[in-house]
Amino acid sequence: MVTLRVVPYNEISDLTSVGRIRKLLNIAKEDKIVLLQGRLKKEEEAELIQATMEEINKQFKGIELSVVYPNVEQDTPIFHKIRERLINSVLGDRTGLTIIGPANVVKSIKKDPKKIELLTNEVRKRKNNKKKRR
Repeated sequence: MVTLRVVPYNEISDLTSVGRIRKLLNIAKEDKIVLLQGRLKKEEEAELIQATMEEINKQFKGIELSVVYPNVEQDTPIFHKIRERLINSVLGDRTGLTIIGPANVVKSIKKDPKKIELLTNEVRKRKNNKKKRR
């Protein structure tokens, strides 16, 4: 079963960069796919990848990361572009969508201008089904 976790931007907005990275990485380590409203800063994305590389082991194989930006039209009036940048600088970068998933669950993330395809692997968790002997 695939589990999606939607994280609104305001849930991470008050955290430090390290706090944001830890929160998102911990969710991914629970075999959940994170759908984050907005996007991380470029430096935070790099730190997330670095932290992931340090924690790879037999149980945690890493992450797949993709950021989807809204399509800005070429003919958008300059006033709208300036307003959007001003809002982003005051409120944080809430435009776009960041997808973070554990590599053992997410096979690949494909983007094109009109859709996102998230291909997953079938994940089977082992249950301890040993019968007790009397």
